Amino acid sequence: MADYGFGKLNLDAARKSSVQDGVEWVTSREPVAYPDAVAVMEARAAAIAAGQANESVWLLEHPPIYTAGTSAQDADLLDARFPVYRTGRGGQFTYHGPGQRIGYVMLDLKQRRPDVRAYVHDLEDWLIGALDQFGVKGERRDGRVGIWVQRGLKEDKIAALGVRIKRWVTFHGVSLNVDPDLSHFSGIVPCGVSQHGVTSLADLGIKTTMDDVDAALRRSFEKVFG
Repeated sequence: MADYGFGKLNLDAARKSSVQDGVEWVTSREPVAYPDAVAVMEARAAAIAAGQANESVWLLEHPPIYTAGTSAQDADLLDARFPVYRTGRGGQFTYHGPGQRIGYVMLDLKQRRPDVRAYVHDLEDWLIGALDQFGVKGERRDGRVGIWVQRGLKEDKIAALGVRIKRWVTFHGVSLNVDPDLSHFSGIVPCGVSQHGVTSLADLGIKTTMDDVDAALRRSFEKVFG
């Protein structure tokens, strides 16, 4: 099938891709500007809905930015030190930047399972399974979006989720903190939760590469989504 979506960006020199079980995996080697990423996702999702492109998982990083989901409260933007983008995904404010692995997921739920709650649960399982490969116990928390790590008496967030679905095709997705500058999160109230902090694999003492994280994400994805 044609390379719908990704052809809108000149990514050929900065990405690698492969197709497995009908899902195209694309990995960008350089940070991708957020507006460009949204344009690519929207084009690809439309092509998937029209039966013109494979499903896709896009692994990338962004330059330092804040994004505001559909439930974001202006009071949760404490210090707009980085560009702020209003976006159509669910959720509140979050930070994206170097050292954080973004996984944008474009799947056709009509051909899989047209159940939004089940899809979000599967995204959580995907992250939990990937973290488990590094010896990290990621957990859900009632009333709180994302994946959390218990650290003694406190809990820190290590991964976030935010999705949008159009014509039963998903886009946006997840972010996993590998080794970002955690001080950058202080400009917002991450996902509207002020009582808890954020962490990363590096902050937990786990030294790894983005390639290793990508491999773990791919293995976990195959177990969860098939």
